[in-house]
Amino acid sequence: ERDPIVFVHGWNSSSSAWNTMIDRFVADGVPRNRMVAITYNSNQSNTVIAQQVASAVANLRSQTGAARVDVVTHSMGGLSSRYHLKNLGGTGSVEDWVSLGGPNHGTNWAYACYPFSAGCRDMIPGSGFLNALNSGDETPGTVRYGAFYSSCDEIINPDTSTRLTGATNVDVGCLGHSALRTDAGVFNRVRDFTR
Repeated sequence: ERDPIVFVHGWNSSSSAWNTMIDRFVADGVPRNRMVAITYNSNQSNTVIAQQVASAVANLRSQTGAARVDVVTHSMGGLSSRYHLKNLGGTGSVEDWVSLGGPNHGTNWAYACYPFSAGCRDMIPGSGFLNALNSGDETPGTVRYGAFYSSCDEIINPDTSTRLTGATNVDVGCLGHSALRTDAGVFNRVRDFTR
């Protein structure tokens, strides 16, 4: 039986962003009660959001009896979930981690929203948050890391920001930032990676 899945949305989004992908997993045979998509306030720092990721992982493990879960993220959701893995002991309870268009090394787009959003400040290239998150091992523990990115992503600049040393880094082709969550081809890759 495959691992339960926690979904973590991106900046200024909500759990409903994952409806299409969750429906596809259900169609593929994953019971809906083995998946959870959290909603958080993007204007908090990712260090705070990471606590919510940790709670969601713990709750889903408790509800399903699974030793480990998979975590699938979009955009900024990759940062809080990586913080959970690196700093909150998450590597012991996560088997596969997926980032779709994650600003793992920042994005110039964040300069547009940083004055009013702590989450955005974390995404500025060279931010203290990112420097700490990327120091040492970018992919700690025995977790399998998958970083999927698009060569046409209008939000993540530069596109190469998504790649992590030690991860399976996959160019999924020319897709818009939001399409990474809804594209059928991306779903197939996520499904196969998290098997």
